[in-house]
Amino acid sequence: MARECPERRVKVKRQLLWIARGARLKARGGRGTSGCVQINGVRHMMQRLALLTAALLVAGATANNAGAQSGKTVPYWASLAKGDARMRVGPSMDYPASWIYQRRDLPVKVVEVYSNWRKVEDPDGTQGWMHVRLLKDEPTGIVKGGIAEMRESPAPDARLLFRLEPGVVGRLAGCANGWCSLDVDGKRGYVAAKSLWGATD
Repeated sequence: MARECPERRVKVKRQLLWIARGARLKARGGRGTSGCVQINGVRHMMQRLALLTAALLVAGATANNAGAQSGKTVPYWASLAKGDARMRVGPSMDYPASWIYQRRDLPVKVVEVYSNWRKVEDPDGTQGWMHVRLLKDEPTGIVKGGIAEMRESPAPDARLLFRLEPGVVGRLAGCANGWCSLDVDGKRGYVAAKSLWGATD
């Protein structure tokens, strides 16, 4: 029967869990003749390389977000890339969080840039700072002001598909002549631009 090695096993599981969360990689520990998980020699080096790869992936994603937005002139539109985004009172992790947003794809307006930080305005007019890794360039919109009608084509007499309540968020595929092509969880149609707040211009 294989012997249990609780102390070593806990340490390995924590390392593999960190790798899985950080880079969404799958890794498995090998077993030696004792039946215990081993981390030495080549296997230890491979795990260190995996940790380094995970760190580089995170750094690369941040650099890509920053690079994609660095050439833009403020103000410009962005959207939340995470379902848990913290707005801070200043452009640093040292500043306290003023709000926590749990709405991926929520549109925000970037009004100021400082290094890897962006001062943003949310649909309610609240302003604060977010790290660039929390944002993406994908254009989105949120229904504001009342019920919005989603129609089959960009015309007021087109067939009605859905009625969208205030607060519904969707991804924009483009806007023209007062109408926007909107995708809400796979449901696609056209909504009057005046009913949306976001990247409609």
